[in-house]
Amino acid sequence: MSFDIQFTKENLNTYLKELGKEFRKLNGTKMPAEIILIGGAAILANYSFREMTYDIDAIILASSAMKEAINHVGDKLNLPTGWLNEDFKNTKSYSNKLLEVSIYYKTFSNILTIRTVSAEYLVAMKLMSGRRYKNDLSDIAGILREHQRNGTPITQEAVSRAVTILYGSWTDIPVNSKKFIEAAFKSGDYETMYLQNVDSENQSKDILIDFDKSNPGKLRKLDGEDISTILEQARRKRQNKKINRN
Repeated sequence: MSFDIQFTKENLNTYLKELGKEFRKLNGTKMPAEIILIGGAAILANYSFREMTYDIDAIILASSAMKEAINHVGDKLNLPTGWLNEDFKNTKSYSNKLLEVSIYYKTFSNILTIRTVSAEYLVAMKLMSGRRYKNDLSDIAGILREHQRNGTPITQEAVSRAVTILYGSWTDIPVNSKKFIEAAFKSGDYETMYLQNVDSENQSKDILIDFDKSNPGKLRKLDGEDISTILEQARRKRQNKKINRN
């Protein structure tokens, strides 16, 4: 996990444009490529509520020249190694059905087609991930809020169908995710839920930044359960300090 590079909607398109140029240079024009953005990058591409993300997760359908093109763009623009990667394919939120439900976004250099995941399918992915220390819950509330504002509300039935299509059933969806989405649809107050979760996630981010400063290089080696433990311990210490002061 790195907090050094921030990807925004504007520079995301810039990087993808450069990637299209570089891939065309290395690969020629006979074999096109396709990249499907998911996670934070898909949020940036489709919605207005998120200003940035720290990583770009994707499904990459291309020749071996794409890996070289990604590295060349990273070197040219001073981006971290693996700035665009498929690491999420090793997580439980991945589904091979994502290719089928993705939607067109942009084409660069007439060779690189970018697709994204949006709406109820992105909500389903965020539910499966369900990380309290990242943007999963605020992203769900943000997506529901934006669709509600635009007059294209996402229904509970649509989310349930998306979860079933991607993962077969709700069996593996975390309990906290199930409770969250049930509460969201019951209240319909996506604005409050969004703001509350953004605040909680920002606190988590501050805690992890402090941990990273005190333990250089250790954070990226930890899994989600370890990170959750660190956050819980830090919050408990903060709460105890407040109690002692009072």
